Amino acid sequence: VQLVESGGGLVEPGGSLRLSCVGSGFRFSEFSMCWVRQRPGKGLEWVAESRFDGRDTDYAGAVKGRFTISRDNAKNTLYLQLDNLKTEDTAMYYCSKSLSAAIGGMKGPGTQVTVSS
Repeated sequence: VQLVESGGGLVEPGGSLRLSCVGSGFRFSEFSMCWVRQRPGKGLEWVAESRFDGRDTDYAGAVKGRFTISRDNAKNTLYLQLDNLKTEDTAMYYCSKSLSAAIGGMKGPGTQVTVSS
């Protein structure tokens, strides 16, 4: 299993970013996938999840209404659109099959999102 996240960067409060995660080595289209993040000095935190077919999604309360998860199974790619970013969204973002999988090490190198003026 390999996951590679990209798309992070430095953005001002209120700005937007789009993160991508490409999966390989497993049947991506058959699994629910999620985004998790690790803020400075904190543990891994579940952010959003997409059902295997993308028809059902769920979000953590802190990001609901600002972040949008989607996927393109033909490209084995998971996305996270981040809008109206806040300084507290500063974190390393990872994709995985679940939070427990991410805690167990199933995640890529991550992509850093820094929100600062």
